[in-house]
Amino acid sequence: MLIGVPKEIKNHEYRIGLTPSGARELIANGHQVMVQHDGGKSIGLGDDLYLKAGAEIVHSAEEIFARADMIIKVKEPQPAECAMLRPGQVLYTYLHLAPDPAQTAALVKSGCTAIAYETVTDRAGGLPLLAPMSEVAGRMSIQAGAHALEKAQGGSGVLLGGVPGVKPAEVLVIGGGVVGINAARMAMGMNAHVTILDRSLNRLKYLDELYGDRLTTIYSTHDAIEERLPDTDLVIGAVLIPGAAAPKLVSRAQLSLMRPGSVLVDVAIDQGGCFETSKATTHQNPTYEVDGVIHYCVANMPGGVARTSTFALTNATLPFALQLANKGARQAMLDDPHLLNGLNVHAGQVTYEAVARDLGYQYVAAAVALG
Repeated sequence: MLIGVPKEIKNHEYRIGLTPSGARELIANGHQVMVQHDGGKSIGLGDDLYLKAGAEIVHSAEEIFARADMIIKVKEPQPAECAMLRPGQVLYTYLHLAPDPAQTAALVKSGCTAIAYETVTDRAGGLPLLAPMSEVAGRMSIQAGAHALEKAQGGSGVLLGGVPGVKPAEVLVIGGGVVGINAARMAMGMNAHVTILDRSLNRLKYLDELYGDRLTTIYSTHDAIEERLPDTDLVIGAVLIPGAAAPKLVSRAQLSLMRPGSVLVDVAIDQGGCFETSKATTHQNPTYEVDGVIHYCVANMPGGVARTSTFALTNATLPFALQLANKGARQAMLDDPHLLNGLNVHAGQVTYEAVARDLGYQYVAAAVALG
């Protein structure tokens, strides 16, 4: 199989879909790899490293999309990239389709086979290709929130960990999954007072046993969120419904409950965001203010630590990429139900139920679509 790795073109996105080591593994399995010129240069992965691994360097994305059997990316294809996709071509990347009708329509029109990292599953019911970036985003959410709390950034001027004689900041983490637990760990490490909300009693029990009185665990309800907003300095939105739009858990009216200069960090923004007032931002302009509350809603947070993120992502995606290349996409997905769960669009059909429901498409089961 001929595999193409284009340079990412989303604003301030420096990650690349495959490391040189990943390229070498695919080539060792008898495949060809094309990488766009300078695709990884900004994170220290120069063309020379890909050439050493046996990859071909090409100078345009157009050539990669025209020639490759499978495209490996990081972020969802931008409109110009969607226009270059073709029937039968495999796209393997993050998609986050539920809040993005334009991208979904473009992928349906292209006729390609689009496999979303964020809906591939594992035997434990987890999301193994989403997890590494969720770990990064969860940890980054605290350092981003701490920075946004600084007065010069529009925040309330509160130091997350406080100092002797001055109480630490109150951090509220909504969602106790991978993002939430990594956010809580970072906030606790900075000596903030942390409360985490979740609807899984098993998850709350696990967190309580893990962290004891260092972490306050609360069953998540609308009342529980509302009761804590007036005393909270930093709120982390960390909820996830796999493949579907995120639920709105903090309304605009509830912003009035928060102190001026408080900060919301919406890690669920890729799935539409979990605050009513969320709108996607970029690393170039990461924050905005609504009713006195600072919002940080960067849609590609892990891109801010692109080198770490690229290696973490390839570690997770490479085994499935090898399956797709070695067996062909159709057979690989039919052989592996967890990889099959990653199929979101195939030959003009929407094959992920939550996306079809949220965007009004007729749902076609992935196995049926593959025939």
